[in-house]
Amino acid sequence: MIREKDFVEALGLKRIYDAKLKYLPIEVSNSTRPGLQLADYWDFFAYERPQLLGLVEMTYLSSLDESTRRARLTKLFNYKLPCIIICRGIPCYDEMLILAAAHRIPIYSTAKETTKFELELIRYLNQCLAPHETRHGVLVNVFGTGLLITGNSGVGKSEAALELIKRGHQLVADDVVMIRRINDSRLEGESPERVRHFMEIRGVGIINVANIYGAGAVQRRKSIDMEVHLEMWQDGKEYDRLGLTDTYTEILGVKIPTLLLPIHPGRNLAVVLEVAARNFRQKQMGYNAAVELARRSAEFAMRESEDDEEESET
Repeated sequence: MIREKDFVEALGLKRIYDAKLKYLPIEVSNSTRPGLQLADYWDFFAYERPQLLGLVEMTYLSSLDESTRRARLTKLFNYKLPCIIICRGIPCYDEMLILAAAHRIPIYSTAKETTKFELELIRYLNQCLAPHETRHGVLVNVFGTGLLITGNSGVGKSEAALELIKRGHQLVADDVVMIRRINDSRLEGESPERVRHFMEIRGVGIINVANIYGAGAVQRRKSIDMEVHLEMWQDGKEYDRLGLTDTYTEILGVKIPTLLLPIHPGRNLAVVLEVAARNFRQKQMGYNAAVELARRSAEFAMRESEDDEEESET
């Protein structure tokens, strides 16, 4: 469900009838324009969605005689509608106000055109109702790439993010990252409102990044393009040195590339993370340095083999 106050404020709505609801029973990220229903066709009526009444619907209602209009509206309000939104600032019929009060169905008004408002509404509902989870980590925007930095507590995630901020990149969330699945291939992360823009630096305490480094050092939300997992260097453990094999992490059913980054004293994590972000962008554009090196090595080995054959023949 969605908080009624947030719904009204986010979409810039005006309350025509306030049903005094704390939450709106909206569970799907879509809307319905009940034109066919007002014409008395009630099969396949998606009543669980917000109902939009635009110029066409309201003009059709005005063309009906009073008794027919009242009958159609009565049948409409008998469904458990989450809300009704009248677009283009068109006045509401008195019958609708009476029926809304009887069934406790809120009615809102917007001055926006119906199609434009419908797109805005669906975008908002997609964001609010998207599958979500919370993860421990740091989310930063590095060269346009959303890096989700994870690792055990005390490994240096916040310190690495702070160095990136000093180098001109942006903090999205520290310690707690709220992740939403926007669609089948895209994740988006942000910080909980109560800790937004704050970071915890061991030995220093809590700092407000926006106050210290300015508004340009923070970002409200960002797509999660890649996970970088930090761990302390372990002697004897084999780490990938070439990057020929891509590994992925699955979050909310979406696979994102992941990078295991061993750390040890003296290693400049911020520079390495910048390189990781740039390398990710190059791979997206179709260039893979590891594959290119493997190709060159294979060509070089083939030429050496051909030269050896020529020498043996002579």
